[in-house]
Amino acid sequence: MTKTLSILGSTGSIGRQTLDVVRHLPVRVLALTAGTNVDRMAEQIDEFRPVLVSMATEEAAEALKARLSGYTPRILWGEAGLMAAASLPEADTVVTAVVGMVGLKPTLAALEQGKRIGLANKETMVCAGELVMQTAKAHGAEIIPVDSEHSAIFQCLMGSRDRSEVKRLILTCSGGPFYGKTRQELEGVTKADALRHPNWKMGPKITVDCATLMNKGLEVIEAMRLYELPAEQVDVVIHRQSIVHSLVEFADGAVMAQLGVPDMRIPIQLALTYPNRTENPAPGLDLLTCPPLTFAAPDPETFPCFAIALEAARQGGTACAVMNGANEAAVARFLADEIGFYEIPRLVRRAMEEVPFVSEPTLEQILEADRLARQSAERP
Repeated sequence: MTKTLSILGSTGSIGRQTLDVVRHLPVRVLALTAGTNVDRMAEQIDEFRPVLVSMATEEAAEALKARLSGYTPRILWGEAGLMAAASLPEADTVVTAVVGMVGLKPTLAALEQGKRIGLANKETMVCAGELVMQTAKAHGAEIIPVDSEHSAIFQCLMGSRDRSEVKRLILTCSGGPFYGKTRQELEGVTKADALRHPNWKMGPKITVDCATLMNKGLEVIEAMRLYELPAEQVDVVIHRQSIVHSLVEFADGAVMAQLGVPDMRIPIQLALTYPNRTENPAPGLDLLTCPPLTFAAPDPETFPCFAIALEAARQGGTACAVMNGANEAAVARFLADEIGFYEIPRLVRRAMEEVPFVSEPTLEQILEADRLARQSAERP
């Protein structure tokens, strides 16, 4: 069970919900990191009194120093600040709630110190999952997923004695805001349309990934890495209600599912309290009032990002890093109103065709593949 905690990305959606969980637990928050939201970070410092804080830029760090009065922690910025927060010796657990490849190096640094990782940064596993798992095993570190789907799989596997008993993992997917739409209907959708997720409140990047179904493709790769299974043993079903968070089918035909309200505080808390369960601020599930539970197949023709991610999963090597890096750059351009919805998969596909493939990459080769992919996706 977690006693001392660092949160990477504390002002974002997962970070704020982590702090909400911590308010109900005997956990000491030692380090917080954020992007440029100075006001929110100042409020968190005032409440939780961390010893170390880091902001994304030097300007934000200086603005934070000027904003504080009274208690002032050590304040850093940039990648060095993230690394310091992740490797703080006194913290036994690190929740990685930052978005994108920026989470990779800090996650590896924390694992090298044998810390527990509450993993909410899926890009780390997508781009370098094999390296991350090797590092965790070498240093006796725990990785407990925070994503609702992977936490559900984790919980369903708690009673499994042998991974060979698993026939397949079944990840559920809400379908995002565009479920049931045709490609023609989606040609002119806007950023505002893509950000209207029906069930979850999340940051803009992951919400767009849900709209394109890229998020589910990333989660397939993450599941392969976390549970060391091939792509053929990871399936996806559309489940609009977000009540069944994922399922595991075993060799004897039995299927186990984890159900709950769509509230991220449930998987976040388990990542902190495992192997124990305690009272949670999230509401409970009322089976008598929840809607009927439905399931359907995803549509890779209308949502080509999903198909592209599955191709990268089967290819392995640097393909996943290229796909992820190009997607991050393309989504940023979509959010900046520079490109249309279907330009996202076009740019990702082009990067995968352009960037040289390496089958067994080092960390440096993964980072270089990511750089080249972003460079490709930033061109017209």
